[in-house]
Amino acid sequence: MLILSIIVISVVGTIAHFIYELSNHNKVVGLFGAVNESTWEHIKIALTATILWSLVDGFIYGTNPNYFLAKLLSLLIIIFLMPVLFYGYQFIFKKDNTFINILIFYVVIICSQLLFYHFIKLNPVNFLGQYLSCIGTFIVFGAYMTLTLMPLRNFLFKDPISHKYGFNAHTDKPNKENQEQKK
Repeated sequence: MLILSIIVISVVGTIAHFIYELSNHNKVVGLFGAVNESTWEHIKIALTATILWSLVDGFIYGTNPNYFLAKLLSLLIIIFLMPVLFYGYQFIFKKDNTFINILIFYVVIICSQLLFYHFIKLNPVNFLGQYLSCIGTFIVFGAYMTLTLMPLRNFLFKDPISHKYGFNAHTDKPNKENQEQKK
């Protein structure tokens, strides 16, 4: 099941990278797919795929008392590890490399799923741990949706190409400035 989860999440995450553009910039699709090239949008597509995979692993492991703890930790590792690896290698090598960026995406997914399956197998957490993990999972999901609609104004959310944020940062999307310059 581990290998299958890594493959499916990787494929869905890869599709989520392109789905906003393919949908002709549909905002509903943009809630789940990358709307620009910021670090946050790459975190988001890994989260999207992992959350969608919850429809499968929730059916299989949903009665496991550690399910929400494992799910929460698998989501948090994505949020933490992707920027650490991305900015870490850029700090060390002083340059950006598309191959390494893609590799980081898949390494993060692998780590996320390894962590999930590790915690599923541990001794059951008590009721309070289950309850707090469930709440934490829904908080992460809520933050995921909120930050897509209202991105923070910091480096994680800033598109490196357009230097804008959120939906407005998509470089292929026509905006007022581009239309006025064409006149």
